[in-house]
Amino acid sequence: MKLVTLLVTALLTTALSAQTTVTVTTGPGNAMQTYYSLQDGVASSVALADWDLAFEVVGFTGSILANTANGIQVYKTPYTLAQWSVLDTTGLAAYWPAQQNSEVNWSSGALNQGLSANPFDLGWGIYNMVTHNIAGDSLFVMKLADGSWKKLRIDGYALATDAFTFTWANVDGSNEQTGNLVRSDYAGKSFGYYSLVSNAAMDHEPVASAWDLVFTKYISLVLQPTPTFYPVVGVLNNRGEGALQVDGVPTSAAQWWGSTFSDSINIIGYDWKTFNMTTFQYEYAQDRTYFVQDQVGNIWKLIFTAYGGGSTGDITFIQEMVSAASVTETAMQGTVLAYPNPVTSGQVQLVIDVPSPHAVLSIIDINGRVVLSQDLNGLNGLSLRNTDVSGLQQGLYLVRIAGEGVSTTARLVIE
Repeated sequence: MKLVTLLVTALLTTALSAQTTVTVTTGPGNAMQTYYSLQDGVASSVALADWDLAFEVVGFTGSILANTANGIQVYKTPYTLAQWSVLDTTGLAAYWPAQQNSEVNWSSGALNQGLSANPFDLGWGIYNMVTHNIAGDSLFVMKLADGSWKKLRIDGYALATDAFTFTWANVDGSNEQTGNLVRSDYAGKSFGYYSLVSNAAMDHEPVASAWDLVFTKYISLVLQPTPTFYPVVGVLNNRGEGALQVDGVPTSAAQWWGSTFSDSINIIGYDWKTFNMTTFQYEYAQDRTYFVQDQVGNIWKLIFTAYGGGSTGDITFIQEMVSAASVTETAMQGTVLAYPNPVTSGQVQLVIDVPSPHAVLSIIDINGRVVLSQDLNGLNGLSLRNTDVSGLQQGLYLVRIAGEGVSTTARLVIE
């Protein structure tokens, strides 16, 4: 049987098997945002409070984030741009919806919420598919981190200048200011940042190719005891990177193959830790494993083990590369057969023919959980191995033999 297998150099094999314990910090009071590369370590660490708005500088989704984690509140008003001078805040508390950044998608910021039925509505403006300009159409009221209230409009985005323009003022119209952010100034990045307080554009994040994860405080919809938007500290993926959470399996046995990676940016998120209100200590799930597929296709296994709280902001985890995109693929002989199949006696004989003396036997249930795992030695050709499956429930299973240059599977039915 021809099988597609992974042939790895000695150096790469060492890298794939090595586990590294890493501590990344968000600083005391979680005051920092730390961008991290799984391959190269910390790319940069910058103050969370530096910015108020972030403008998407890739694509045409026009995402505008608000720094809600730093205390900013955003409300979409019922006023249009033409009503800028007559806007007042009557009804703010009772009727105007508070806006939040999406916690699953970078391309849906706080200013992109409350969409109409118009498919070109971006929340703060309308996209013109002919000119690729965006015309602002909405007014917002913002409470800044210092407690001051402002009114804000995004005047638009113009393709000719490649710039967003926007205006803000005190709610009574005094101290009106204008700003602009040129997308091309942030080549290779996802967002350009702006401080309304200092009226200045900011180069806040590293180039997108330099980081995989950002360790940060952000706002999440926390469901207990009642659904509430609440600041949390956790880990978000870079755009375009997949992640997978595996529960109910010991971390040593957790596998990624056969599962679907999600593009939601908060698969890791914050809930790998819980705070025990009796002991006043953080506790960590013992059977929770994360897998992240980075931009070049490497797959990393992550196990989170400690959080220092607001006093340090330290987040500790174990990382391990479990699949490398740089390996070459080739066809090799190898197979595994199970007899008898279905199994009724509690014993199954595996007929294994693989071109390696060492491999790992895994039996996986229909939920993707490894229910039996054994190291196999002395193979290197045709071998017979008796395996006790009497402890497994009736059902359909996958038998997998995996190792260096080996990857083969067979179905197994237990009756």
